[in-house]
Amino acid sequence: MSPSWLPAFSVPLPPGSCDSPPHPHASSAFPLLRPGGTAEGRVAPGAREAVPDGLAAPRPPPTPACPRPADSPLGARGLPGHVARAQRFRFSEERGPGAHGAELEVRVPQVLHLQYGMYVWPCAVVLAQYLWFHRRSLLGKAVLEIGAGVSLPGILAAKCGAKVILSDSLELPYCLEICRQSCQMNNLPCMQVVGLTWGHISQDLLALPPQDIILASDVFFEPEDFEDILTTVYFLMQKNPKVQLWSTYQVRSADWSLEALLYKWDMKCVHIPLEAFDADKEDIAESALPGRHTVEMLVISFAKDSL
Repeated sequence: MSPSWLPAFSVPLPPGSCDSPPHPHASSAFPLLRPGGTAEGRVAPGAREAVPDGLAAPRPPPTPACPRPADSPLGARGLPGHVARAQRFRFSEERGPGAHGAELEVRVPQVLHLQYGMYVWPCAVVLAQYLWFHRRSLLGKAVLEIGAGVSLPGILAAKCGAKVILSDSLELPYCLEICRQSCQMNNLPCMQVVGLTWGHISQDLLALPPQDIILASDVFFEPEDFEDILTTVYFLMQKNPKVQLWSTYQVRSADWSLEALLYKWDMKCVHIPLEAFDADKEDIAESALPGRHTVEMLVISFAKDSL
């Protein structure tokens, strides 16, 4: 079943497509991380603290008519037989009446596809808003987005001056292709896109330069993947112990927690209130997202480093 914020239209699928696709980062079931509790000397997910020093951060538009396949940025080369449509997100700085602040527009392709990384989820818009709010701190920063899919947060970070690398599962070539097409749609054809498998120390992972920020939108989706994700993050933290994981997730269940794994991997987490970066609304960046979905914003780092 398609997410409620997407239009209902049929898309021809290629031969061999399965009926039970994975989430772009896991499977199609919907259990969810639910932060809770506090480990000694650490802040568990869900603990509401002040916005970290130095981390200072508005709707997807009505769904446009679906373009013909020939007009699709994915076209026959990327996803033959699928219809892609561009969606625009316009982020702006809120000012007083009559005042005009900074604005930034990001366009991404979306495809109604069994791989869920092919369209924008509510978490991505919230994370992109966090980046927009903190855009002045992004210039020159090395940023890696994991489980990127259509890459809304990563594309926005690149447009704000960050040096961005996009990544998704090596086993999901369609998701990697839509990463590339998002780059082309936003005139960022030289942005690097790599295939990474969480929990695997691959040559591509080894070759990554030290990162300042890791972006993760709704990757904590299946509990079976939590440790693989944190294993990959931990490896990147070894290259730069000051790196931070900026992550959003959608609350779907109260039964899951990262607390034990964060303790195991010597990490801590701070919950960032949505109102701290103007994300406490149903429509961000002139879109209909996140709607009424409950989304949380977390900043995760090594426990020994203060946020």
